[in-house]
Amino acid sequence: MNDSSWGAPPQAGYWGPSEQGPVQGAAPAGPTYDAHDAQHTRPMPTVPDVPAHGGDQDDDAGTARPSGPPVRDETPMTAPYGHPSHNPQEPMPSAAPQPAPAPQKKSAGRDLGAAIGVGVGLGAVIVASLFVVKAVFVGVIAVAVVVGLWELTSRLEERKGIKAPLVPLALGGAAMVVSGYVRGAEGAWVAMALTALAVLVWRMTEPPEGYLKDVTAGVFAAFYVPFLATFVAMMLTADDGPRRVLTFLLLTVVSDTGAYAVGWRFGKHKLAPRISPGKTREGLFGAVTFAMAAGALCMQYLIDDGTWWQGLILGLAVAVSATLGDLGESMIKRDLGIKDMGTLLPGHGGIMDRLDSLLPTAPVVWLLLVLFVGSG
Repeated sequence: MNDSSWGAPPQAGYWGPSEQGPVQGAAPAGPTYDAHDAQHTRPMPTVPDVPAHGGDQDDDAGTARPSGPPVRDETPMTAPYGHPSHNPQEPMPSAAPQPAPAPQKKSAGRDLGAAIGVGVGLGAVIVASLFVVKAVFVGVIAVAVVVGLWELTSRLEERKGIKAPLVPLALGGAAMVVSGYVRGAEGAWVAMALTALAVLVWRMTEPPEGYLKDVTAGVFAAFYVPFLATFVAMMLTADDGPRRVLTFLLLTVVSDTGAYAVGWRFGKHKLAPRISPGKTREGLFGAVTFAMAAGALCMQYLIDDGTWWQGLILGLAVAVSATLGDLGESMIKRDLGIKDMGTLLPGHGGIMDRLDSLLPTAPVVWLLLVLFVGSG
């Protein structure tokens, strides 16, 4: 409020209209005030809210912030005589200082217990099928491919309206994995070409609107999921095939674990903030270090005719390819506006959320092992 809304200060000796006539130049009738107090009356300053700060992670949009009355000027405000709260000798109390909010703790962002339990269970199934009968493990790969294709095509339709035909993709994807195991790279390429052709023909049974984007997404899905997974089946055909596949799985998991552990503890510099804000350069360093150490051990003790220095190169390549694969799927999920591809695996998301770093790493490991120790 400004001074003009209170009227001019009354003349000395004025006691109200019941004892004297109106004073010339006085303000209209209204509440009267002590002249000394009125001279010191001024508007209350306002203080803008200051946002609270947590730890080194981004604040949530709904985080509670300290609140309280605005800070008031220390000069006492006047109030009309007779008002219950008026005391001309007592200044207005200042607002009590608010305690600083407790810093937020870092969070893994997932149910860590469920993630570990599911990871151990999947690992047991994979190892058991890998070392008992090779054909059983090929079936595990085919099932993972079909489920991954279902998750990917479902999210494309839900979020973008893209209808990549699932039936030819699922049949062709399973055939691709089996062909790679039975006929090698030649069989995998033939199955890939036939799957792409089946996608083109299958989509012709529907209206032409959206045909180009649907078949483009279908061919991309065929290459991204089953064709890359075929290299795992091709690794299995060697005499030490189960140990090659185990090396591939161990190095990828160790790379992811090293990136997570080091990045969570020491990560400060973002690696690709526009794609995956949680990834840091420190995490990449952890992935490379852990994977190279594991690669040296695996090549020395698991792979026939392998040496430790080959393992260092293999571990470096795995760390890079696994990181790029993770960033690639993060790019897809950001474009789709989702966090996970599915909810099938508690603590992990969907099958595709576990295959993101494995799929692009498979051809890298297969090629380096062939160069280092041959395909037999």
